[in-house]
Amino acid sequence: MALTFMSRRPDSGLGNIRSSPGDPSRNIDWVLLTLQGILMVAGCFVVYSASRTRIPGDPLAFADRQVVFAIIGAVITVVVMSVDYATLRDRAAAIYAGTIALLVLLLLIGLAQGADRISFDFGPFNLQPAEVAKFSTMAMLATYLAETRSEEVTYSRFIGGLVIVGVPTVLVVLQPDLGSASVLVSLAMGVLLIAGARAKYIVTISVLSVLTVVAAFVGRLVNRYQIERIRVFLDQDTTDPMLQDAVYQVRNAIRAVGTGGVWGKGWLQGPLTNGRDIPVMWADFPFAAVAEQFGMVGSIVLIALFCLVLVRIWRIATLAKDMLGTYIASGVFTMVLWQFFQNVGMTLGITPVTGLPMPFISYGGSSLLVYCAMFGAVQSVYMRRMR
Repeated sequence: MALTFMSRRPDSGLGNIRSSPGDPSRNIDWVLLTLQGILMVAGCFVVYSASRTRIPGDPLAFADRQVVFAIIGAVITVVVMSVDYATLRDRAAAIYAGTIALLVLLLLIGLAQGADRISFDFGPFNLQPAEVAKFSTMAMLATYLAETRSEEVTYSRFIGGLVIVGVPTVLVVLQPDLGSASVLVSLAMGVLLIAGARAKYIVTISVLSVLTVVAAFVGRLVNRYQIERIRVFLDQDTTDPMLQDAVYQVRNAIRAVGTGGVWGKGWLQGPLTNGRDIPVMWADFPFAAVAEQFGMVGSIVLIALFCLVLVRIWRIATLAKDMLGTYIASGVFTMVLWQFFQNVGMTLGITPVTGLPMPFISYGGSSLLVYCAMFGAVQSVYMRRMR
């Protein structure tokens, strides 16, 4: 019997010892995957709590869609992580070019209709090219910088990277969507910094970004409500009757955070969350809903979850087998960090209101699906670090 036992074939499945330690299926970052799942589930509950009273007779109008988006996003994550991220070297240019075409088409449609447009409307689903640009620009920039093996980004490579990020950024600003444009700028700064760009290059990006925004305002390429948001940020005590709606929104968001106390008012018990005092709360101000219902404790838990996500992504960036993997992970790290900070900041009144969603928590199919794809790419980097 001993001989029979020793000659028995190894069991198959997750514990298959025949698999090499470098096999991608044995190297999933389960901590990051679990954190992503927790955030996606939490996002569905936050969307429901913040939107259930907005459409009479249909409390699940937004939550149902968010659940569907989350399920599709989970599938996208699995699909992307199962594909070797090295394939981006060959496909990044095509994906990037397709995104630019979508941004130009959206701009032309808006000009033809005489109205600003930030998305293509397909019935129950809206496709926002600006969200897709986050993934495609990250892939293109990472691929471009990974072509050379130098410890410092030369001036010519820096200019090339700036053009890659600058083209979609300008098109997004013209929509106008300053929030998404700021994410692309943060992507450029983060990846170029990791790639070895000099400090003066990073300063150049910052100056050019500020000048682009100023030019957009001077040239009246932005909406009136975006100008109002900037004015409200600079003077939150203004008594200008033209700004009262914007001031009211920000003040109530701050009030929701402040009145939550330590433990919050309880699930579905927040009067500001359940009322109509904070427009589009489920998309723009989800942190206010969390703070009012679950207080300081709930807010700290949410912040801690994102901190853990960032730690895992940074760890993957350092463990990547090549610079392409490092740039992909660092790009996602930068975008998550900036978008989370900006969303919480505008809720607390320390940054301008830009309508930038909180990753995985805010309502929105395009944002959720794109971030699922980006996290799948980060998982792919980790899964293939030993091959």
